[in-house]
Amino acid sequence: MADELKLVAEVRDSFGKGAARKIRAANKIPAVVYGHGTEPRHVTLPGHETMLLVRKANAVIELDIAGTPALALVKDVQRDPVRQIIEHVDLIVVRKGEKVTVDVPVHVEGEPFGSAIAELDQQTLSVEAEATNIPERLVVDVEGKEAGTHITAGELELPAGVSLLTDAETLVVGIVEPAAPAAEETEAAEGAAEAEAAEEPAEESAE
Repeated sequence: MADELKLVAEVRDSFGKGAARKIRAANKIPAVVYGHGTEPRHVTLPGHETMLLVRKANAVIELDIAGTPALALVKDVQRDPVRQIIEHVDLIVVRKGEKVTVDVPVHVEGEPFGSAIAELDQQTLSVEAEATNIPERLVVDVEGKEAGTHITAGELELPAGVSLLTDAETLVVGIVEPAAPAAEETEAAEGAAEAEAAEEPAEESAE
């Protein structure tokens, strides 16, 4: 479940790409905090601590903004597509006991029966949960499942207090047999083997 993690946020009044670059150069991360009818607050977060916290999906952070406490859910993390450094974080204000809608990662556990494999069809599922009680992941157990088995969203066991918002009939995991080699690849391999066998006598006679 989501834990409350603490960060000290500095209020900032400089904006734009130039200001953001200076903030990141100082090993800090620009962010915005909004929600519950409040004006968006532009803040700066400590770089290393923030990077560690946002590794967890749907992290809930207890902020200290200029001495004022605020509880916030990490709504969006924008990263540089090449360097993968965090460029900006969006945080939405939440309250204890409040229900929020989030996308939770799906995790597959276990081994299907025989040579069958599990194919994950949905990376995340949308659920409603208390802001301070968001599951880190939803587990799908495929242990011993036979090929042809389909596991839908409605079949997953959800933690107490968590409601499924994704359509219950949505396929989450399918158990299938590994695909056989394509006919063209098989024929090509056989053709190469025959050609190699036909060349061997010719090489021997040439000697």
